[in-house]
Amino acid sequence: MSKVYLTGAGPGDLELLTIKALRVIREADVIIYDKLANPEILKEAKDGAEFIYVGKEDKHHIMPQDDINETIYQNALKHSTVVRLKGGDPFVFGRGGEEALYLKERGVSFEIIPGISSAISVPAYAGIPVTHRGVAVSFRVITGHETPDKKSPQLIWDEIKSDETLIFLMGKHNLEKIVGNLLKIGKPKEYPIAVISKGTTKEQQLVVGNLENIVQKAKELPTPATIVVGHVVTLQEQLAWFTGE
Repeated sequence: MSKVYLTGAGPGDLELLTIKALRVIREADVIIYDKLANPEILKEAKDGAEFIYVGKEDKHHIMPQDDINETIYQNALKHSTVVRLKGGDPFVFGRGGEEALYLKERGVSFEIIPGISSAISVPAYAGIPVTHRGVAVSFRVITGHETPDKKSPQLIWDEIKSDETLIFLMGKHNLEKIVGNLLKIGKPKEYPIAVISKGTTKEQQLVVGNLENIVQKAKELPTPATIVVGHVVTLQEQLAWFTGE
């Protein structure tokens, strides 16, 4: 009987791939992978394994999500072990829930293999703790862009007024809008913010600033990028440790 493993690939560093994820990757008959999964992971697949790329890039989708769902399903009909490999964690803005529901409705057995989310790992590699005693006792993970076809926004900016750490994923192209909304709800222009590009990899780049200057300072950073907002950013210089090696 076939099984689909909705598998988190982690944030980029190969050594952050979980042991369980590595096991099913090595057993897979077919691996359906996205843009954010480190392609080096595919070298762990067995001889003869099939690879299907379904990556999404800004304003350009190789394959719409509905077609990705159907591709996973059709491969489950043909193969005993299917790995859907997703950057980060399948259930953290990874649309893993949609894929799981699609399989459930069609009677396909599936398993979720969580991955280390970039929401916590990328700031950590940049020397930024998402919580720190006396600085921040909570953090909020927010999508950097909401689906444009939603009838009404799910993110209510006026609710984001505490000093908890804010982590925006996939928000580089909307950085100016994010900053504008934070200023609008009363965050001071001196409020700390960091943008981390290609976090946990050898290509990691970091820009630290405030709400007044970050848009200009981070202008040339490539995607994918993680945005961290809050007083924990002020700890970065003291806690920096990752050299990209």
